[in-house]
Amino acid sequence: MKEEHTMSKLKNIPKFKSEDEEREFWAKANSTDYVDWKKSEPVSFPKLKPSTKTISLRLPESILNEIKMIANKRDVPYQSLIKIFLKERIDQELKQSA
Repeated sequence: MKEEHTMSKLKNIPKFKSEDEEREFWAKANSTDYVDWKKSEPVSFPKLKPSTKTISLRLPESILNEIKMIANKRDVPYQSLIKIFLKERIDQELKQSA
């Protein structure tokens, strides 16, 4: 006996009063009930900057001074250099564990 598949109708996405309300909804909802992902297309946002989070990081002064010296030689801000170093190391670690 051949099983017949019927395309179920997508549910309407509700209107939200706030981003928090929407976030809570999508945390619990199954998006496939609301969106036909087969019709989705990749999209690029070239001017969108990734969100950042400010952290407090305690470093020995000697390490910070060395980072600042290297940053000065490269003519980049030392905080940017720290981010570059972290990203390079993260990529290296992820490549090794793959």
